[in-house]
Amino acid sequence: MKKILCIFIALIMVMSSAAVAEKPETESVVSTTVMPAESETESAFPSWNADAPSLKTLIEYVDDVTDETSLNYIPPEERIATFDMDGTLMGELMPTYLCIILLMHRIFDDPTYMPDADMVAFGKLMRDHALDKSFPEGFEVDFSCHEAVAFAGMTLNEYVDYVTRFILYEVDGFENLTYTNAYYLPMAEVVEYLQGNGFICYIVSGSDRFLVRTFVEGILDIPSENIIGSDVALEAGGHGAADGYDSDFAVGDTVVRTDELLIKAIKANKVIQIAQDIGRPPVISFGNSSGDTGMHNYTLGNSRYRSAAFQLIADDDVRDYGNSAKGMELRKEWESMGYTVISMRDDWKTIYGENVIRTGRFRWLEDYADDRIGR
Repeated sequence: MKKILCIFIALIMVMSSAAVAEKPETESVVSTTVMPAESETESAFPSWNADAPSLKTLIEYVDDVTDETSLNYIPPEERIATFDMDGTLMGELMPTYLCIILLMHRIFDDPTYMPDADMVAFGKLMRDHALDKSFPEGFEVDFSCHEAVAFAGMTLNEYVDYVTRFILYEVDGFENLTYTNAYYLPMAEVVEYLQGNGFICYIVSGSDRFLVRTFVEGILDIPSENIIGSDVALEAGGHGAADGYDSDFAVGDTVVRTDELLIKAIKANKVIQIAQDIGRPPVISFGNSSGDTGMHNYTLGNSRYRSAAFQLIADDDVRDYGNSAKGMELRKEWESMGYTVISMRDDWKTIYGENVIRTGRFRWLEDYADDRIGR
């Protein structure tokens, strides 16, 4: 009886195995859907269009010069990257440069400051030309001279506190944007990408060095010693006109801004500042205006390593205040000079973030109307 039972159980097991074998393979495997992994480009550059030509050029360049087997390999200590600030890392069409808006605030809205007639007249000039960018020839240096006078006597800490309070203001011409957050998200991603690939990033701006340092803090991981800009002379507070050779710095002394402009860091002066502060040319640079071409040419003229220069064009008139027609003209000009052009309109998914809205309206003339500047 046991033998018959064993045979019967064996027969059942054989039949069960055959039934399993006859089942289609799809029935024996649990069906799962595997989502494609996010591409490396989309992960590193979420604010960029993945097919942007300028982005592809940047990635190809970085891949090449960081590949130890490449003939174009650049050692980490030589991977110097320089960035302009206004119009390259942050907005400059709100309706004008941050440094100009700050000086306008100092002249017209600061009850602790009493500008003289010359300063008020210069404020009116800025007011009347900011919207259409029709500043007279020589304005850049004239501006920095007035800026030096307007903030002379402040300690460095007082100046930093002043700028810190100001950049909390809402940006003119936009909703849901303060000056603190008025930086280009796509360019912040470029800085982080380069740093992740061993590049040492510097900012080289025509704006005041300490203004740039204050704005950048908490936004970009660029140390203050890597921030270069226009400079005013500094002095030890309380020492008066005494030369630094004739007096010493005591415990409790402060460093104070003076009214003397030392250098306006645009055009060839950007190169001078780079040479002074960094000591060697960049291998890659980023800018947006004619004030940056000297820095680009200094970069491209570096014969030791493969170099690259990128120039932004403000051609987005939907999310920002760019000009597409002028952008086309500038593209031709910049490309003819050997620069890779970054189109804010075509290359970027977002500029300041999806919640930021361009209103198409400026309060500029209203805020600084004649009846408000009767001092």
